[in-house]
Amino acid sequence: MGDLANESSATDLVTDWSHTLRLNTPVLNASMGGVAGGKLASAVTAAGGLGMIGVGSAGSVELLEREAAIPTGDGQRFGIGLLDWAMAGEPRLLEAALAASPVLISVSFGDDWAWAGRVRQAGIVAATQISSVEEAKRATDAGVDVLVARGAEGGGHGSPAVGTLPLLEGVLDAVSLPVLAAGGISTARGLAAVLAAGASGAWIGTAFAACPESLASDATRSALVAASATDTVITRMFDVALGYPWPDRFPERVIRSEFWERWAGREHALKTDLGERSEFVAARTLGAHGAAHVDAGQGVGGISESRSASAVVEQLRSGAIDLLQVWATGARSRERD
Repeated sequence: MGDLANESSATDLVTDWSHTLRLNTPVLNASMGGVAGGKLASAVTAAGGLGMIGVGSAGSVELLEREAAIPTGDGQRFGIGLLDWAMAGEPRLLEAALAASPVLISVSFGDDWAWAGRVRQAGIVAATQISSVEEAKRATDAGVDVLVARGAEGGGHGSPAVGTLPLLEGVLDAVSLPVLAAGGISTARGLAAVLAAGASGAWIGTAFAACPESLASDATRSALVAASATDTVITRMFDVALGYPWPDRFPERVIRSEFWERWAGREHALKTDLGERSEFVAARTLGAHGAAHVDAGQGVGGISESRSASAVVEQLRSGAIDLLQVWATGARSRERD
């Protein structure tokens, strides 16, 4: 499923799966809530990937409809990412997502894939993020079309159990569905590596969060550019402080901050400290640096500037093509020797 398609041109990077979606780069921006809006989705698709709109913890039907109208108005195809537990509390989210006519709907962070049948019946690709081989098998049996193997290096929420490459290897050996690699991929080298391993594409978050088309603030983009790979930590404290009902098994990888330094390891105490939580929310609303809440994967060290989504896609595509051609040329040369 992850084989590179032979019919692609010299300027295209196409896998069998991405060819079916008419992409010239097998890249999707991750459906990051509060970051991946319609403007980013439209720009990623226009550049040759597939743009995703994220409906996160604080998402709503109104937000989904507003953001989906942007790529629709631009004549661009797009996908929508939903949270399983949030959708259970607001069933209209799936209805609104189906009505928006995306080419792909991803529902993640749950154990019930009953929604996949409705998505497929609507002629839409059904995708989900998984974090183990066992979960991949269950999602496959439930009728999901595409799996996103999200490794522990990824930014934002997810299970930190297994790294991206060993997870990808295990899932590819266990199922026959197309598998997208996610977690720690922010450069052409990362994209080339997962494609060479057999992935059908890459699901990339942090690199696109830093783009000017994202919904992220200027302060967030600056933090992403300034951070190194060792500046991220895994925590639940921001969900506790904000009152977001994320399941405990899905902590969040963020850039360390003063707030994190103060409360690391004391999430239970924070949960009952209403004054501290209120102060944090107020400071975060005002954009105070000490209350910075910036999701980022370990690939953040590969981001040196805020570049347009088209520039990010182009660098990923052209750089991966060059690397894979070098690898293929070397392999052919060794065969002749």
